[in-house]
Order: sequence, then structure tokens, then C-alpha cells
Amino acid sequence: MRSELITVRTGGSPAVVDITREAASFVQSERDGLLHVFVPHATAGVAIIETGAGSDDDLLTAIDDLLPTEDKWQHRHGSRGHGRDHVLPAWIAPYATLPVINGQIALGTWQSVCLVDTNGDNPIRQVRFSFLAG
Repeated sequence: MRSELITVRTGGSPAVVDITREAASFVQSERDGLLHVFVPHATAGVAIIETGAGSDDDLLTAIDDLLPTEDKWQHRHGSRGHGRDHVLPAWIAPYATLPVINGQIALGTWQSVCLVDTNGDNPIRQVRFSFLAG
């Protein structure tokens, strides 16, 4: 297995960051196998969605509807509503596994690999790419 850790700047507010280009670069010299994308954080996830057509903003809106930033959360350190950030990975898993065929991620036409980060308290994240040859 080959593995690499990258750093992604998400900023100080909730964000959906497209990391498809970085993932594709990681596997371009490979043949067939599996790409595993993992976010080693308790308050972020990985989503496979369309970006650039409003879906990324729609996802953040849906997260706000499902997990509002209110003071109802038991987990209270950090900014207001930070407890919801710790619940996020139960809905948007901190990992995804994708097929790689001849050095290319087998994504659908409009699919992108995205880091989902609602925690504005930590503007820099890490993502681990791991490749397991087939």
C-alpha cells in the first residue's frame, strides 16, 4: 500500500473543498486498485458530489438544517454550535473508497471528491490518500 498525507486550507467558515485534482494526481502513476481517502479529524468528512453548480452550497445548507449551530449541543468547547461539528462525521463519513482503473479514479461524469469541513475553528486540515493495488 502507498500512502500520502496532504494539507488542505478550508478557511474560517464551513466549506466544501474539491480535492479531486489532488486525488487524481496521487493515483495517476498506478494501474488498477482502490483509492482510500481519509480525513483524520473528528469534525470533517469526505463526500462524493457534484461541485460548481450549487450542490456544494446546497450540502452546507442541508447540514445547517439537519445540524443547526445552536447552543443545544452537549459538546460545548469552541465556537457557538461546535458540538454539531463533532456529530457531522456520523452523516458524512470521514472516508471514501474509490475504484481506480488504469491510473484514473472511476468517478461519474459530475462526481467530485470533496472535503466537507463545518468547523471554522480549524482552517487547515489533512487528508490521507492510500492506494491499494489490485
